[in-house]
Amino acid sequence: MADSSSVARLASQRAVVIFAASNCFMCHAVTTLFSELGVSWTVYELDKDPKGKDMERALARMVGRNPPVPAVFIGGKLVGPTDQVMALHLAGKLVPLLRQAGAMWL
Repeated sequence: MADSSSVARLASQRAVVIFAASNCFMCHAVTTLFSELGVSWTVYELDKDPKGKDMERALARMVGRNPPVPAVFIGGKLVGPTDQVMALHLAGKLVPLLRQAGAMWL
């Protein structure tokens, strides 16, 4: 059974980790944004993972909503769902956060 500590462990293995669902439009929007920024990211598609339902429940508790996807972690820290990521981007704070986490070089 996956819990928040196993989610946190997965989230800390790469600079940018996105927990998503394969059919989620907002998940695609977030991954597209990161690709356009030149960011290397890892995605865990919960609907394709045997422990996905357990991870989804843990993420729902962490994010405070259900469904919790996309749930974006940068530098091992929960940034949040799409609206949080976009708000950081529009405020000019996403790129510095990505650089600090080692996800971007320029």
